[in-house]
Amino acid sequence: MGTNDNIQIFEDKRIRTAWDEEKEEWYFSIVDVVAVLTEQPDTRHAAKYWSVLKTRLKKEGSELTTNCSQLKLKSADGKRYLTDVATTEQLLRIIQSVPSPKAEPFKLWLAEVGKERIEETIDPEQAIDRALETYLKKGYTREWINQRLQAIQVRKELTDEWQDRGVQRGVEFAILTDEITRAWSGMTTRQYKKLKGLKKENLRDNMTTTEIVLNMLAETSTTDISKETKPQNFEENVQVARQGGEVAGIARQALEQRTGKPVITSQNAAQLNTVVTGMIEGVVDAEKKKDETDE
Repeated sequence: MGTNDNIQIFEDKRIRTAWDEEKEEWYFSIVDVVAVLTEQPDTRHAAKYWSVLKTRLKKEGSELTTNCSQLKLKSADGKRYLTDVATTEQLLRIIQSVPSPKAEPFKLWLAEVGKERIEETIDPEQAIDRALETYLKKGYTREWINQRLQAIQVRKELTDEWQDRGVQRGVEFAILTDEITRAWSGMTTRQYKKLKGLKKENLRDNMTTTEIVLNMLAETSTTDISKETKPQNFEENVQVARQGGEVAGIARQALEQRTGKPVITSQNAAQLNTVVTGMIEGVVDAEKKKDETDE
């Protein structure tokens, strides 16, 4: 089963999901869904609820629990464990067995998730449009969003190149990313996130426009160098990652010499968006005062 797992959000609750590209079907973490339906913040209670429900369904002669699959999904501790998952059809049957005021809203959410993924498969541009809308709602500027969307494409080209060179997703991807980040910023990814006060948040979502541009330069340089040198093993890929990062590191140092200011900032998205919002409000207030004076 070729799947891509990620997180979907229902009313601020995280639902672990996996998309099967071959079958073009979603798989949902049953425990996460049960936690939403039973309104249990602690997934341990939801797991117990699902265990009892499975036993009841088996006694009733239901084949649902037998047909449900298991996938390795990432847990809160960052590790992957085998987790009971269900397709949309199976999940609808489970929802019928859980008395909950959230049942109907969740059914509508399921339909929307499925509809969006199918639409994005047919027209990938819709995925970009939805990402744009999400970032706008979070308060990011259009300039920042344009750079961020471009950065996503640059990252995809790099990871595709790594896969072509036999680099494994997970630990090896993380090691190479660390090498690139250290080479251009002077910090590992973990140190960079700590500087910005981040834990599970995406580092790129908390970069300034300049930081994103330099990170893009580092990653696209790594891709270009890799395509030319064709590294044969992991150690050679590490060397290429360092070389790509160094290109952006040189650009960072040159910019800092010209401006007299450090490129790397401790500000995260919340702080950056507050600054942007404050600037916008200041402009609006100034315009209002100007209008009142003109009147």
